[in-house]
Amino acid sequence: MAEYDTAALAGLVGRAIARQRIRCGFTQEQIAERLGIGNEAVSRIERGLVMPNIERLLSLAEVFGCEAADLLTEASARPQDQARHLETRLATLSAEDRQLVMELLESLIQRLGRG
Repeated sequence: MAEYDTAALAGLVGRAIARQRIRCGFTQEQIAERLGIGNEAVSRIERGLVMPNIERLLSLAEVFGCEAADLLTEASARPQDQARHLETRLATLSAEDRQLVMELLESLIQRLGRG
């Protein structure tokens, strides 16, 4: 079984939660109010100082209108999870914008010598 750096994982999950909050147009204060917790608690989660438990993760997903797995997938370093996250993000774009993103990704991959 793989070992994980808990602090690094908390940071990744926290940043994913912060990005989702911002995408949804919420402030930390609004999230804190909806969850019935203090502003500092939300800040500590987003900064990766505290790893949210499953119940908190489910509550955050409900507030954001997404799946809890989406928050974890965005934080994952696994290529298949990253691809799933990109698929979700691409779905929000127009066909023209998706094409632009795909061209940029292809160009970056080639430049990095991995394509």
